[in-house]
Amino acid sequence: MQGGDGVVVGLGGGGEEEQVVNPWEVSAKDGGKIDYDKLIEKFGCQRLDDSLIRRVERLTSRTPHVFLRRGVFFAHRDFNEILDVYEKGEKFYLYTGRGPSSEALHLGHLIPFMFTKYLQDAFKVPLVIQLTDDEKCMWKNLSVEESQRLARENAKDIIACGFDVTRTFIFSDFDYVGGAFYKNMVKVAKCVTFNKVVGIFGFTPEDHIGKISFPPVQAVPSFPSSFPHLFAGKDNLRCLIPCAIDQDPYFRMTRDVAPRLGYQKPALIESSFFPALQGENGKMSASDPNSAIYVTDTAKDIKTKINKYAFSGGQDSIENHRKYGANLEVDIPIKYLGFFLEDDDELEHIRKEYGSGRMLTGEVKKRLIEVLTELVERHRKARAAVTDEMVDAFMAVRPLPYMFA
Repeated sequence: MQGGDGVVVGLGGGGEEEQVVNPWEVSAKDGGKIDYDKLIEKFGCQRLDDSLIRRVERLTSRTPHVFLRRGVFFAHRDFNEILDVYEKGEKFYLYTGRGPSSEALHLGHLIPFMFTKYLQDAFKVPLVIQLTDDEKCMWKNLSVEESQRLARENAKDIIACGFDVTRTFIFSDFDYVGGAFYKNMVKVAKCVTFNKVVGIFGFTPEDHIGKISFPPVQAVPSFPSSFPHLFAGKDNLRCLIPCAIDQDPYFRMTRDVAPRLGYQKPALIESSFFPALQGENGKMSASDPNSAIYVTDTAKDIKTKINKYAFSGGQDSIENHRKYGANLEVDIPIKYLGFFLEDDDELEHIRKEYGSGRMLTGEVKKRLIEVLTELVERHRKARAAVTDEMVDAFMAVRPLPYMFA
């Protein structure tokens, strides 16, 4: 098995592997936890260490995002080079995306966008957001029209995260693919053999050719020449991609091909998976509404889901809990607070009190319900304010006036 940016065989699916992590499936053997150390070793990326986080703080003059401080974004490829570029007074651009397969996003879907907004604000750089409506049409058996409708609906949730319209271009593949973008797709496609794409993604003879031909579509937003209305004459502009680590196969392929095309390799900063309410055995499932908190959930829904479904590391009786304390390694309310409770001191206090048995499961869940209800309500209000005209403005093919200001 080859690490680094080469082909990594055997991660696509099937076989007797201990864990499968690819853009369409995340699972550990016998329902276990994802082993992120093994994933880093297999994928050939690097762990994001404290020195890089301190460097981000120094360069941006702001406290690192909670997702950086607490290791939610834990791995990278060449993030240090992006910081080198920035330190020299040069800029880069951000690229992230969303596969619009459902009406509403769950909290796991929001994580890359919340973090990308922080990066855009901290570094004051342009951002392109790809809506892969074509991918979901092919993988989820949605009609073209339904995929396009979901893309616009999801765009409203993305805009509600607070992105700067003067620095952000959102595009759907069905609408935008063509011209310079399509030329880059063809260049990438010519460099990737059928054997290589099967090795990276695990495609089978039963997969239709649309799936096999899709990876270049997600690869080429990494290249500034795909956006001549934004980056004309800036072909050496570096790209940083914040994403969950299950998207890594696309960009291993992209990084392998880029030098052969005379392009810069994209850099990545990658997150772990947001666990399902029932336990940390992969990522949330949109097919099971009780596995996730959705941005459309009411305060009552959130309270019911947390109290009824959030897996607890507390003991089976108050007496035992006071004696032995909670198992924080498996406790989902503690893990969710680790994502969304901003106050580091409060989180440490809760961990200490709960782990020692002085705080009960019900008290921890109550605090989590407060945090998530406030987050979801804030998002709901922001989304309600997003009009179709605002979506059109973000998706209009136009120069971005304050792109590098």
